[in-house]
Amino acid sequence: MWRNTIHGWGIASIVMHWLSALIVVGLFALGWWMTGLGYYDSWYQLAPWWHKSFGMLLLGVTLLRVAWRLSQSTPGAQGERWERWLAHAGHVLLYVLLLTVLMSGYLISTAEGQGISVFGIFEVPALISGLPNQATLAGDVHWYAAWALIVLAAGHTLAALKHHLLDRRDTLRRMWWPSVSRRQ
Repeated sequence: MWRNTIHGWGIASIVMHWLSALIVVGLFALGWWMTGLGYYDSWYQLAPWWHKSFGMLLLGVTLLRVAWRLSQSTPGAQGERWERWLAHAGHVLLYVLLLTVLMSGYLISTAEGQGISVFGIFEVPALISGLPNQATLAGDVHWYAAWALIVLAAGHTLAALKHHLLDRRDTLRRMWWPSVSRRQ
């Protein structure tokens, strides 16, 4: 039940999917809220620390998720040919945007040469720093890629609900419970 099959997602994929979704939505909300904080606000220093820590956690989960996905079989996509093609393209774009948001966030945070503290437990080193306008350019990429990611994730959610409610397929159930996957 931990591993994927051609009929359904395994527990590891399901947990990483929902953990990623939760962190992405939380980071987007936190990031948006942070942009309105003033210098003398009590959260001015703490909110970015949480944002960076969860961002680095998400980067680790995402890299693990990509490795897991490449090493596992995946359930067959359901629907018409064009729906399967869109699903594949959408998933690839979700991963590309997710990695773009995470890497641009890393570049913002390390622009001055300092590493990123992850929950005060360890530090991710600044491997890339001091590039011309690094924080500004990475900040622009981070902002627009985050918006694109959240819009695409909303579309992903709507497509899953469409498959579940209108088409009566088990697409959504397969991402909740590995044991309910039916053989197609």
